[in-house]
Amino acid sequence: MDFQQFILENKNYLYQTLKELCLIPAPSHNEGKRAEYCKEWLKKNGCKGVYVDSALNVIFPLNVENSDSITVYAAHTDTVFPDLEPLPSREEDGKIFCPGVGDDTASVCVLMMGAKYCVENNLHKDGGILFVMNSCEEGLGNLKGTRQLFKDYKGRIKQFITLDSGLCAMANVSVGSHRYKVDVKTPGGHSYGAFGNKNAIVEISKIAAKIYEIEVPVREDSKTTYNVGTIEGGTSVNTIAENASMLCEYRSTNRECLEIMRQSFEKIFKDADCDDVKVSVEKVGDRPCADIDKSLQDCFTEKMKSVIESVLGKELRVGSSSTDCNIPLSMGIPSLAIGVRAGGGVHTRDEWIEKNSIIKGMEIFLNVLTKI
Repeated sequence: MDFQQFILENKNYLYQTLKELCLIPAPSHNEGKRAEYCKEWLKKNGCKGVYVDSALNVIFPLNVENSDSITVYAAHTDTVFPDLEPLPSREEDGKIFCPGVGDDTASVCVLMMGAKYCVENNLHKDGGILFVMNSCEEGLGNLKGTRQLFKDYKGRIKQFITLDSGLCAMANVSVGSHRYKVDVKTPGGHSYGAFGNKNAIVEISKIAAKIYEIEVPVREDSKTTYNVGTIEGGTSVNTIAENASMLCEYRSTNRECLEIMRQSFEKIFKDADCDDVKVSVEKVGDRPCADIDKSLQDCFTEKMKSVIESVLGKELRVGSSSTDCNIPLSMGIPSLAIGVRAGGGVHTRDEWIEKNSIIKGMEIFLNVLTKI
């Protein structure tokens, strides 16, 4: 069956699948319900050997027996939203609204449709394919799903493609990051009776202010950033806070810059610790930068770019991002994040996609499946 016939016959089924899947809550580390949906959907559509691993990845292995040259196609099931109840969804003006619908639920649906196409058309690829609906890509998920995948298939994967970007964009450079939870403890006390005691909120604010004084390092065309994401603590308006905590991070496309930022952050944390200000730090996220031969990655990029642009009919934007590709790229494995949907409001409650964009996305993915 040619691409257009398959798309025409499955267009409404794709929409139905998306509407069902986007309602299922899936915060990082809690993707079980989505994993079960994806597993049953794949089995219902003729995919044999589908399983859910210990990290809640849903994996459909296709002709990978005894192969050390596997291609992975992935999309992540988790969202940034903490909800454990069904997510609100609506459709209007040619758009589908739902938290997480674009990042990355629509991509998961396109990925599963690609698996269906392969089974129905007995499509084979040298080395075989792993279709992976992976867990824990977002935030403090810390790429747990992809780490587990590369542990279980160590030495067997030759290239990795994740569907996790905008329709006209592709990421071929990984953004590494380190994330910390910082806790500060002080004597605290009554706001009147113990006035003058150190206040944990003030002390953690000083740490945040020091972070924002850092001059970011630059190496060639690198980009390095930092951020304090949350601060919380205290007891009441008339209490000198004895506890406060924050989440902070730094990111870089360059390994050397990432190391310089590590040293800067750790010095700030160390300098803040004293007799009546106790600072404890936990690293809660560690995403590696790439460690790959540039010519190898460039060759893979150009090949993918050519295939996608032939479908889009226009030039693709190529840049950097923090995705599941960070893990294989750090291992020297050619990897790309490509897009199969258009929309906006990513990581907000008003997230949306253009309904028709995933049809073009499916066409892109079917071309990639057969030509990469």
